[in-house]
Amino acid sequence: MVNKYESIFIISPEVSEDDTKAIVEKIKGVIESHGQLESIDEWGKRKLAYPIKYHNEGYYVLVNFSSEPNFPHELERMYKITDGIIKNIIIKKDK
Repeated sequence: MVNKYESIFIISPEVSEDDTKAIVEKIKGVIESHGQLESIDEWGKRKLAYPIKYHNEGYYVLVNFSSEPNFPHELERMYKITDGIIKNIIIKKDK
């Protein structure tokens, strides 16, 4: 059974441009190896609604993908252990 998901993750503004691209590619690779990447949209640096880890802005990335129901838990674990990602959310979309 395959479900559709949407995920947003925010990268710290202290991370260099090259490292930001590396983080995006890493997450993209993880999703592609466990599911089907539908789209990835880099929104760029934006002001945060509230400070997160003493930052007032972050680099936003929106990802749409489909995968088995057990993969989002693994993706969330990857977000948490990746240096530079300060916030993330994964939402299951209605079909």
